Order: sequence, then structure tokens, then C-alpha cells
Amino acid sequence: MAAEFSRCVEYGLGLSKRVFYGKESVPDPSAMTRSSESYLPEAPMVYAVVPDPSIVDNPDIPSYQPYVHGMCEPPALIPLHMHGIAMEIESYLDTAFVTVSGTWRVHCVAAGKRCDCRVAVPLGDKGSLLGVEAEITGRSYSTQLITAEDTTDKEKVAKDGYFLKRQIYTLKVPQVYGGSFLSFKIRWSQKLLYHAGQFSLSIPFSFPACVNPVAKKILKGEKILLNVNTGIDAEVLCQSTSHPLKEVRRQSGRLSFSYEAEVSSWSSAGFSFSYSVCSSDLFGGMLLQSPSLRDFDDREMFCFYLFPGNSQTRKVFKKEVIFIIDISGSMLGDPLENAKNALLASLSNLNRDDTFNIIAFNGEVHLFSSSMELATNEAMLKAKEWASTNLTANGGTNILLPLKQAMQLLAKTSDSIPFIFLITDGAVEDEREICTIMKGYLTSAGSVCPCISTFGIGLYCNHYFLQMLAQIGKGYYDAAYDADSIDYKMQRLFTSASSVILANITIDTLECLDSLELFPSHIPDLSSGSPLIISGRYEGSFPDSIKVRGTLADMSNFVIDLKVQRTKEFPLDQVLARRHIDMLTAHAWLLGSKELEEKVSKMSKQTGVPSEYTCMILVQSPQTDNGKRVPESITIQGVYSKFTQLNKTESNRQKVIVLGNLGVGFGNLKATVENKAPASEEVKPADPTELLFNAASNCCSQVLDRVCCMCFIRTCSHMNNQCAILLTQVCAALACFECINCCFELFAG
Repeated sequence: MAAEFSRCVEYGLGLSKRVFYGKESVPDPSAMTRSSESYLPEAPMVYAVVPDPSIVDNPDIPSYQPYVHGMCEPPALIPLHMHGIAMEIESYLDTAFVTVSGTWRVHCVAAGKRCDCRVAVPLGDKGSLLGVEAEITGRSYSTQLITAEDTTDKEKVAKDGYFLKRQIYTLKVPQVYGGSFLSFKIRWSQKLLYHAGQFSLSIPFSFPACVNPVAKKILKGEKILLNVNTGIDAEVLCQSTSHPLKEVRRQSGRLSFSYEAEVSSWSSAGFSFSYSVCSSDLFGGMLLQSPSLRDFDDREMFCFYLFPGNSQTRKVFKKEVIFIIDISGSMLGDPLENAKNALLASLSNLNRDDTFNIIAFNGEVHLFSSSMELATNEAMLKAKEWASTNLTANGGTNILLPLKQAMQLLAKTSDSIPFIFLITDGAVEDEREICTIMKGYLTSAGSVCPCISTFGIGLYCNHYFLQMLAQIGKGYYDAAYDADSIDYKMQRLFTSASSVILANITIDTLECLDSLELFPSHIPDLSSGSPLIISGRYEGSFPDSIKVRGTLADMSNFVIDLKVQRTKEFPLDQVLARRHIDMLTAHAWLLGSKELEEKVSKMSKQTGVPSEYTCMILVQSPQTDNGKRVPESITIQGVYSKFTQLNKTESNRQKVIVLGNLGVGFGNLKATVENKAPASEEVKPADPTELLFNAASNCCSQVLDRVCCMCFIRTCSHMNNQCAILLTQVCAALACFECINCCFELFAG
């Protein structure tokens, strides 16, 4: 789908050369030529959807160009000129909330003509789309989340929102007149990365030259506002930034920056920012907050955080590491090669007193060694040779066998921390059984039990199974949805999970609380490569400070007193929503619990964070005669009432647009059995009108394909009127039969 999108943009840029801007305003030719990969958006963009090339023209200065025959299939996408952009970033702990507001103009469609406009939003690392608002002349739209049960007919409606890639979401706004201005406000959340004591944020904010308005007198205003709230009573230092930010405010644990300028061209580089907290040792705290009035859960909220600091003197636990890597047929090509490179790079980062092993699996198990091997240079060379010979893609997928083998190899661990890293791209039928068996192993293993971290590749594996397995094993989870990011993200996961500096962590106060709900349910170890964040709900009361205990790498006991503080300026429900929804969804999948599914659905609608059990729709707000919005609160019941009337009248179709589910799903067993290559993008939902057109044309083409072209032409040249009429009627009848069959498939499913 991403490749098709790029081709449509490339064709759209070619069509846009028809637009005449006047003798003094000539677009830069370099803005129209780009490499094929760069046609995917690297910042929020809006495109004119052009099925008919004849509508492409300057709405202000008609050029009277020759008529263009034919239609664009699929429709061309022309990037619209942008007339203003502002970005506001609110950063809390490891989560950032990004709001981008911009104005675009349909500069490439003739006055009086209309076209759909498609919005593309590239989300940052582990990003979640939270909402889109649109203002168009006489109309306004906003997104809403409703429960999946409320959309029982959604399969029969063409979805206008989907992922190009897992981190690029696109949706459509219907029928906008040429020359109109569109204002969009787009909000999403994403994660900050942590490395070497620094938090870093990277936001897609690179605009191509083709979105610069051609007229030289148009002033372009660019604005960025950044607020950092660490929740920590300590000095915060800015380490690097991509744009010339000006410091506006500095308080203990907080920073504010701004940037505003009139620019000749829009930002051509992504926005990046990094900061550190002044501390050479472990530091943290506990934040408390009462629920809001609209919260369906009346328990108090808490968030415990512990950061490793920027000291390099902390000793890391010795480790025993087993890599379990999927070599089924679906991993053929780049997925397996990139996973192999990441595995070998991670092995090279082991200390010489660490031990390791590699288990490759498909339908069978293939061991590098029958016992754990010291990470010597000789062993590394053997591992590299073994990987090049044995890590070849073929066969099916059996995850339980290698996990059992790994548990046996690590059964005698005593003076080190055992780690299991599972890498797979497939789903299996016995996933719940695997979770139960692993839980039994870890319960009976005593004080030293393996930490299980998981890594999913593509969309066909069950990411919630992998998350659940990581929760059970007190490990970490990550995923790569395209082959290019596998190497980097696998190494990042290994670094985050394996550099343990504090193990067996306990928080004394938690044992005294009532109705405690903990996320994750088991407290992981603290690694030098990742902060530890534990959150949840409770009833009861916290003291003014808490004691956190653990074990250091030299086997000495560690105790730290952390301050407890109540906060109103820290939106805990929003910051923790993505984490809680994902973990609860994993539990709901494991237990098959409808009650947990309903809880996730309520939490999703309350916080605006998409989930597997909610569906996003775009709602057109009511308007007065002069085009201004009527002040009206939209309830979920009202949205559902509009949705249920979606198929009754054309006017209602224009008021509610189905965007569909924004989740990753629960894996694809059929694709795994068939060894399909890992998918990184959704299958584009089909439009019923397009299906009918294709069905009719397909029937006629099948008839013609079975007839010799020259014979057919010669026969037609000698055909009288009656024969021509008869042949036309036969073709029309066949087309009708095909259309009826297509309708049956649409509405019967």
C-alpha cells in the first residue's frame, strides 16, 4: 500500500505541472522530482485526491489547457500548498503529546470543481493517533472513538482510514472545492527514547519543497512550543535540539522552549530534542493523583518511576543469554538477514564472563551448543559461522519447543541473571498454553528465574501474546513492522533488557494498599538502558516517602527512600493510558474475558487512546446557515445514533465517516501456516463502488480474453446492427450477473 501511495504522489506531482501560476510565479522544478522513497510523508501532509485529471488547474487563474482524456486509477495524489504550521509538544516522563495545527489550500483544483482530500500523519516511535479536527469552508469534522460492538455493520462500509505503514496513518475528508482553505489539528502521543542517561525525542517534521506556496509575497509562519515536565525535583539540562529553540521558562524539573519565525521555506528536517537530569546515581519518585469526575474508575492513581542515572560506575549483573530466533519460511530474505545481524551485534556486546546460546526454530529446534558457552572471541567466531550455515528460512513455526529447551539450559543458573530473547514473526495455536506453561516454570524456579523478553516482526504475529509472555517473564517487549527497522530495534531491546543493575525490586508500601491493580503485574529489574515505570490504581493511603529495596550486582542489598507527592499538573491518566490499555488487552486476550474487554473499551473512549475494542469515526459537526458551528455537545449515544443511520440516506453518509480500528490485531494463524512474509501495512479496504465497477469490467474482459483480438475486430467489422445489439445485451447481462454476485458477497459477509 505504501508503494501504491508513493506512485500516486509521483503521478500527482506530474499532474500538478499543469497548474499555471502566472508569469512571475514559477515553481521550483526540483520540488517536483524526488526519489521514490521520499514520496512517503515525513511530516503531517494533506493531498488532493484526483480521479479526473481534467479538474487540475489553478483556481485563481484558469490556464485553458487541452482537455485530458481518461481517469486516474488509482487516483493521483497532489500535495497541497501549506500556508501555516504550528507544533506544540508536552513531554511527561517517557511520553510526549504532539499537537500539529496547520492550514493548507487546494491550489491545484479548478474553481467550482471538487475533490476529496487525504491527510497523512506519520507518527513517532510507538505513536498513537489521539484525534483529528478539520475546519473547511462551511464544514467541520472531528474524530470520535466508539465501541467495536457499536459498529456491527462496519465491514459493509468502506473504511476511509488506514495505515500506509504501521507508523503512517491516513484518512480522507470528502468533497472540498478548489481554492478552499483547510485547517487541521492533529494530535498523537509517542515515546521518548532513553540512552546513556538522556531522554531523546524525535518527531516527523520534514516538509518537501512542493508544499511551499509559489507566490513569493506569501509569508510562511512556523511555530514550535515545547514543554518538558519530568516530575522530578532536580535540574534538567537541554543536551541537543534540531531547531533554534529559545528558553522561555526554567523551574525545578521543568523546561519550556519556543521557536517562531517567518520562513522562506518550511522545515526540511525532523524535530529532535534531548535532555538529561542532573544525577550521578539512581533517582526516582512516586506521583499520586485523584481520578477526574468523568473517570469510570474511582480508585486513586499512582506512578512509581526509578531512573538509572548517568553514572557509568554501577556494576552490571553477569548474565546467561539465550537467543530464540524464528527461521520459518516466512522469515526468508531481509527479515531473517536483519535479525541475524542484530543477534550477532548483540552477542559482540556481551562481557567475557557472560555465557550464551542460540536456538533456531521452525517446526523443529536447532541448537548452537548443547550447553551454555562463555562469550570468548573463539565462541563468537563459531557462533557467526553457525549462524551463516544454520539460520536459513524454511519450515513451519513451533514456539513452545525452543522455550522448553531454553528453560532446561538455564535451570542450573545460580550466580547470574538468565535471559531469554524470543524473536518471531508468526502466530501459533497454543499461545495461551505457552503462557500457562511458562508461568508454571517461573513459579517453580525459585529466586533465580529467567527474564523473558520478546520481539515481534510484522503484523502476522500476535503482539499481545508476546506482551503477555514478557509480562510473565518480567522482561521487555518491542516490535518492528518493517524489515529495515529490525536490526536497530532488536539491538535496542537487548540493551534495554540485559544491562541489569538492580534486581529483585520491592516497594514496601504496595503490600498495605487495598484493591491494588499493578501495571505490569510483576516488577521488572532496573536496567542501565531503560527507566523503570510502575503504575496502577489503589485504595488506601501512601506515606510521605516510600522505601524501595533491591539487590545490586555485587549481591549487596540496596535501599532508597523516595518522596511521594500529589500532582495536579501531571495528566497521569493520559500519560499511563497507552501502557494500561496494552497490558489490559494482553490479559483480556489470555483470559478471554469480556469484562476486561469492556474495561479497555471504556478506558479507550475516556482517554481518546485507540484500542483493539474501539473504532474511530470522523463526525461532521452541525453547521448554521452562515457556516459557523452550532455549539453542541456530541455524546457517544449521539454518535452511535448517527452511525446506525449511515446506510439509510446519503446525507447521513456525509456526516459520519468510518475510519476503522487502529489496533494491530491478535495475529494471523493462516498467514503463519502459509509462511507469508511479515506484513508491515494493512490491506487497503475496498470501496463497494469500485468493487462493482471492477466486477462488471472483469466479466467483459474475461469474455474478450478468450477471443483472438484480430479475429474479434474482423468479425465486428462485418457485423450488422441486430448482431451488435444482441452482443451488447449479452455483455450487459453478464455484467449484471457479476454485479449481483458481488453484492451478495458484500452484504452476505
